[in-house]
Order: sequence, then structure tokens, then C-alpha cells
Amino acid sequence: MESERPTPKAEPGLRELLRNPNYRWLWLGQVISNFGDSLTSLALLILVNRLTGSTAALATVAILMAVPQVTLGLLAGVLVDRWDRRTTMILSDLIRALFILGLALVREPEDLWLLYLLTLLQASAGVFFTPARMALLARVVEPEELLAANSIAQTSRIVFYTLGTGVAGFVIGLWDNFALLFGLDALTFAASAWFTWRVIAPPRSKDPKAGDMGAILADLRQGLATIFASRILLGVMVASTIVMLGVGAVNVLYVPLLVNELQMPETWFGAMDASQVTGMVLGGTLTALAGNRVQPTRVVSLGLVGTGIMLATYSQVTHIWHVLALLFPTGLVSAPVHASVATLTQTAVPDALRGRTSAAMQTVVGTANITSMALAGVLADLMGVRPVFLIAGVLVVLAGLVSAFIFGPEPAVSAPAANSPPAPPS
Repeated sequence: MESERPTPKAEPGLRELLRNPNYRWLWLGQVISNFGDSLTSLALLILVNRLTGSTAALATVAILMAVPQVTLGLLAGVLVDRWDRRTTMILSDLIRALFILGLALVREPEDLWLLYLLTLLQASAGVFFTPARMALLARVVEPEELLAANSIAQTSRIVFYTLGTGVAGFVIGLWDNFALLFGLDALTFAASAWFTWRVIAPPRSKDPKAGDMGAILADLRQGLATIFASRILLGVMVASTIVMLGVGAVNVLYVPLLVNELQMPETWFGAMDASQVTGMVLGGTLTALAGNRVQPTRVVSLGLVGTGIMLATYSQVTHIWHVLALLFPTGLVSAPVHASVATLTQTAVPDALRGRTSAAMQTVVGTANITSMALAGVLADLMGVRPVFLIAGVLVVLAGLVSAFIFGPEPAVSAPAANSPPAPPS
């Protein structure tokens, strides 16, 4: 069945991309899922902080959410390249909806084991979703539309994630109702599955060795080999790995910094994220409008340096207004980076290798993320929360400089067609 798609345009925007029904359904599924994810993400951190008051417990939750990417990521990417990607996304959504519903049973410190278990299970199901979505997106839009599509997706993700965070903070602050938030998130997973079901992608050739374990292992090696053979992919992976060595700890300590040190009421989380989302919307919009006039590799390197400087400044905040002021430029600089990274990883790889290559990269980066989160509690106990933000900022600046060195002065290699035929086995 042929995919419905509009005539390609040189500088596509949201209106032009949404005329493509397949992109429209993927985008709708993404934004409602982003809204639900933010409900659970904030609810889990606040719930664990209330039940334990321990940064080690917060780090445990964050690690359990990241472990599946490291342990299952490579295999998931290979299977995504062999399975129907739309079906994979739908099943991932529905399975995660069931596990998220189970979190409503967690009410006492004695229930933490259940929270840990369900967090691990839903994260395991989610490992298959991201590489499937990235690969599917690159098949339903034209190659010249990818940067704009990813910029819009990134901006939308932040907007709806912020809306969800605001709702979560409001519900928790006023009604102290965590079960309601978990129930809403489960509904968003079901809605995402329905939107994904509406997508019609171009047909892909079937792999006659889909069940051959030897072929699967060969595909695992091929995903890693593809990254190391590409200057662009290697630069993205190395930079992302260095970034997560710092940002992983920051993600764990963000709630303790705001709630425990700055004494911020939980109802303020929406306002805090609104400052960042304003910057990210502007940054993502400018990137989408620039389209092919910007070089994604340069955006990544310069954006990481700027983001690192902002992140290091968080170590000096003494009032929530300082954080509000910093969040806007942080969002403005970081949004184009996310869109450019997604575009580079999609366009530098033939369609037949997208799933395994994306998963291989996420596995390496996820390992750095887990290492950083595991050290977050230790570092916070040794030196306090603020110095960890300074270290993280320095690492992100370093990532920008290293990526610029690996990318080199020349423009990125020309991308293969988004819907090019599968590459021959190496």
C-alpha cells in the first residue's frame, strides 16, 4: 500500500508537514504520549522523595528506567529492523499502559519494591518504541523535511511535557493524588497506540533470515560498525555519551535542588518548565524555519557549548527566580541540538540499518547515563548538589568541543535517501 504524502517543499513548516497524514498521526501520538510521560516522570520523583527523602532512592528509580536500554537496546534495535515498526510501537504503548496503571497501588514506603519493579518493566517495553518511531518517521517524510520534522517534534515534546508537568504539580500540590496521574498516563499510551495504528508507511522488503540468531548477532555487530564507520555518527555518539555523564546526575538531583534546597512548592513545577519551554519553542521554531540553511553538525557543537555554560550556572542559584531566568536560555540553545542530533542519526544511515544503529547508539549513551545517575547520590553527599551541576556543565561544554573536533571543518557527508533500499550485508 502506498503512503499518502504531500509534494516535498524546500522549507517545510508545521502546516505543510501536517498535510502529510502519516506524519500527522505520528505527531499526534507523540504529543499525547509526551504529556502522559511528564505526569508519571514528575509523580514518580516526588512520590519517592516523599516516601524516602533519599537521593539514593531517586537514583534507583532513574537507573531502573535506564537499565533496559543498556541491557536490551542492541537486541531491540535489530528486532525493530526485522519487525513491523508500527505494530512494535502499538504493542509497546499498550504494554506500558498496563504497567503504569499498576503504579497506582504504591502508597507506602513498603510498596517501593512494586514501584521499582513496574518502573523496570515499563521501561523495558519502551526500549522498542524509540528506535521504531525514529525509523518510521524517516520513511513517512521526505529527506529534506527531516530537520523541520524533528525540530517540530522536539518543540512539541517540550510544550506538552511542560503542560503535563504543570498538571502533575497542580494535582499533587492540591489533591495529593498520584493514582489519578498514573491513570491519565495509561490513557495517553492507549491514545498514542490508536494514532500510530492510523499510520500507513511504505512497504519494506522482508528478511528471509528474520528468525536466525546468527543473523541477529551479525546485525548487532553491523549496527555498531555503522556508527564507527561514520564520522558524523561517531561524533554524535561520543558527544552524547559525554553529555549524559553529566546530565544523568543532574536529572536525579533536579527535584532535590528545587524542593529540598530552594524550598519550592510542588505546584511551581509547571511555571518552572514554562520558562524553559518558551525558550525551546522559540529555538525549535527558528530551527524549523531555517530548514536546510543550517548545518546540523555545527548546531550540535555550538549548542552543546552554550547548554553547558547555562548548566554550570545552576550551581550558583540561591532562589527559584534565578532558576526561572536560566531556564529560558537553556531551552533556547538546547532545542536545536536535539533536533539536529535526531536528523543526523536518521539521515546518515540507510533505512535497513536505522533501528539497530539507533539502538546501538542509545545503548552506549545509556551506559553513561546510568553511571552518572549511580554517582549522583554519592557526589551529592560528598560535595553537595550544586557542585554536581557545575561538573555537569563542564562536561557538556567538553562534549561540544569534542564533537566539533570529530565532525571536522567539512560539511556533513551527504545523507542517503530516507527511503533507500536496504544496504547489502557486509
